[in-house]
Amino acid sequence: MIAFTGAFSGFSVDDVDAAEAFYRDRLGLDVVRNEMGILEIALPGGGRVIAYPKPDHASAVFTVLNLTVADIDAAVDALNEAGVVTKIYDDPDDGTDARGVSRGRGPDIAWFRDPAGNVLSVIVPV
Repeated sequence: MIAFTGAFSGFSVDDVDAAEAFYRDRLGLDVVRNEMGILEIALPGGGRVIAYPKPDHASAVFTVLNLTVADIDAAVDALNEAGVVTKIYDDPDDGTDARGVSRGRGPDIAWFRDPAGNVLSVIVPV
C-alpha cells in the first residue's frame, strides 16, 4: 500500500483575483496566494483546497466544495447578506424552496456559485 501523508483537492478558476476576494471576503475563509499564483484555501476543521488559474476554465457542473454548517437558515442568511445568491436552480422539480434550500431529501443543503461559476454548498451533516 501507498503510505499517504495527507490529501487536498483542487479546482480551477478563470480569475484568481475574483476568487481570492470571494473566498476570503464573502465566505470568510483564510486564503493565501502562493508563489505560483495558486490560492490555498484553509477549510474549517483543518483541511485545505487549492484554486488554480486556468485560462480555458470551464465551470464545474457538480458541487466542488461542501461547507458544513449547524444551521442552514443562518448560513443562507449570511450568504445572502454577503451578496451570494443561493437560489441557483430554477427547475420546479429541483426540490429547493424560494431561498434555494433543499429540505427533506437527504441533508438540508443550499447551493451557490463562486465567481468562476463553480458550484459550492452549505450543508447540514446528517
